[in-house]
Amino acid sequence: MPISSALVVSLGRMQPMSKAFTKDSDGDEDDEIGLPPLPSGTRNYITPQGYQRLRAELFELIDVERPKIVDIVHWAASNGDRSENGDYLYGKKRLREIDRRIRFLTKRLDIAEVADPSLHHGNDQIFFGATVTYANSKGEERTITIKGIDEVDNLQGEVSWVSPIGRALLKSREGDEVNLMTPGGLERLEVLQVSYPAPPPLTA
Repeated sequence: MPISSALVVSLGRMQPMSKAFTKDSDGDEDDEIGLPPLPSGTRNYITPQGYQRLRAELFELIDVERPKIVDIVHWAASNGDRSENGDYLYGKKRLREIDRRIRFLTKRLDIAEVADPSLHHGNDQIFFGATVTYANSKGEERTITIKGIDEVDNLQGEVSWVSPIGRALLKSREGDEVNLMTPGGLERLEVLQVSYPAPPPLTA
């Protein structure tokens, strides 16, 4: 089921709210979250694991988190002056955050193209999903994994495939040297090792 269709089905389970619960009294509107840019004409690649994480987050927000906050807002609204009601004001703020995140995830999942890195297992050429060890001109080594723009975790050594280092490394092989333009000037990198996750075992 496409995410957009699934979202419509799930939204049908949401508790209805009046405009008083979804808009600030001063008329402040939710701003759409800007989507991270993709190069023109390219696709929004994502690993199967990354896609499932984002999809799980979307349905957790729709089916669990949003209804819970709606209940809080309804309860808080019945307790008198809303302008000085901390639970009500917090609930409205949190609800806007959730709705923005739902819109963001829905848009990104709708344009996502799942690419399984394990299909390249055993290959020494760098494609999407590769884990790459390279060395700079000083001999300093670094290992990164090239992933989708919506799933990267920099703290885990992951980089987007549209990042400068990702684009510089793509299509090269073990033993190749590539150029990377950095703020300090042109840097020469040597590809030392390329690996991919093993495919899942076949089930009988």
